[in-house]
Amino acid sequence: MIKYTGWILGCLLFSISSTSAFSQKQSMRLSLDELIKTASEQSPAAVAAKYNFLTSYWQFCTYKAQLLPSATLNASAGKYNRSLVSLQNYETGAINYVQNDNLQNSLSLSVSQNIALTGGSISVSSSLNRLDQFSPDKLVTFYSNPVYIYYSQPINSFNSFKWDKKIEPKRFEIAKRVYLESMESIYLQSVTLYFNALGAQTSFDLAKKNLSFSEMAVKMAEERYKIGSINQSDLLQLQLRYNNDKLALNDASVLLETAMLALRSYLGFNDNADLLLSAPEYLPVVNLSYEDVYNRALENSSEEIGNELSLLSAGQSVAEAKASKGLQAMFYAQFGLTQKSSSALGAYRNPMDQELLGLSVSLPIIDWGLGRGKVKLAKSKEEVIKTQVDQSRMNFRQNVLLTVLKFNNQLSQCEVSAKADSIARVNYTVSQERFRNGSLGVMELNNILSAKDEAALRRLNDISEFWRLYYTIRRVTLYDYLNNKNISADFNKLTGE
Repeated sequence: MIKYTGWILGCLLFSISSTSAFSQKQSMRLSLDELIKTASEQSPAAVAAKYNFLTSYWQFCTYKAQLLPSATLNASAGKYNRSLVSLQNYETGAINYVQNDNLQNSLSLSVSQNIALTGGSISVSSSLNRLDQFSPDKLVTFYSNPVYIYYSQPINSFNSFKWDKKIEPKRFEIAKRVYLESMESIYLQSVTLYFNALGAQTSFDLAKKNLSFSEMAVKMAEERYKIGSINQSDLLQLQLRYNNDKLALNDASVLLETAMLALRSYLGFNDNADLLLSAPEYLPVVNLSYEDVYNRALENSSEEIGNELSLLSAGQSVAEAKASKGLQAMFYAQFGLTQKSSSALGAYRNPMDQELLGLSVSLPIIDWGLGRGKVKLAKSKEEVIKTQVDQSRMNFRQNVLLTVLKFNNQLSQCEVSAKADSIARVNYTVSQERFRNGSLGVMELNNILSAKDEAALRRLNDISEFWRLYYTIRRVTLYDYLNNKNISADFNKLTGE
């Protein structure tokens, strides 16, 4: 019994230790560059960006397939029909029901091609049919169309192929650029969450240090109060500071956990990942030219090509409205060979030719201004879109200008805040010694402590703003100014081709 009890206890201890090992958090150091790489590889937003692009890719493939020849094989096997059918005597007009008992089999192959230049279509087909008649007499008949050519051409109608040829390539190019911009947006959001978490981590570290010093200061003050070197008001201020620092540490702990949770969730990590963040060690010296940034934004981003697509779509609507107004005509022509026989080979001997030409015309006589109204409506919408595009271009130019101005100024802001942080830390160190030897009052110490914390957080905020502005400019221009190259992606690898 003791033997089995020991074995059971051993299993339980092993299970508990295994569970603890699996639930233990795994520490992971994450620099800014590693953050960008992780976000691009495994974040849910990156996966969504990929599949959004693939949707546009397959839409473009569908468009290209419409311009290529298509071949279709049709077959009908074992179509048996036994029924009564009505027949009308062409001389007397009398209708009589006769028994129908037959079996039909057919096979056809057709190749069709849309003609983008004219909006017409042409098809070539070949077919063979077999009819087995079982009553009143048993009879086998083969009917063939060795070749059959059909061409249709709309006249004065809307040519969708012509407009698709202008629009679809631009739409796919926009999809490529939107994918790259989506990835840059992911980097920008990752940087924002990264510095949010880093700021929360810095606030937590400062709160711990402040609490430690407050605890020490209260003990010193209590000893001094006993010997009468400080008054009760100073002691109470330090005790109040100590309690406020405990509250601040609790608040900072919650904010840190919240910020880390948001960062882990966005990057696709589970709760067991303990991210150790470090601020960038240096800031690159990059001075941007507004004209250069603006020209690259026009050349690389989806903004300008999106404006062009909006204008094209508006022009397409106007052309479609004009085409639907007035005379509509359709020309069609067909040529084919045909023959019938009691044998399959006989159905291909000495085929007869058959031709068909035709022109169908539709002209509205009274439409109460419907066609004219559609044209006016489409033109009005086109003018609205032109105005919106002009305003969009102006806003885009202004946003680029403001972003470049802020970025060029941000590096000097970081230098000033870094110097202020260094001065505040030295001043705090000196003030601690002065407080210990009694030459600094409580109010002055509290002010110096607050100034030290504000300077540290301001420095981190300025660094965060520098990188946020940099990745904003990267997203707008799709250009890497640190490595002096356009931002691109391996779209063939992305699509698996």
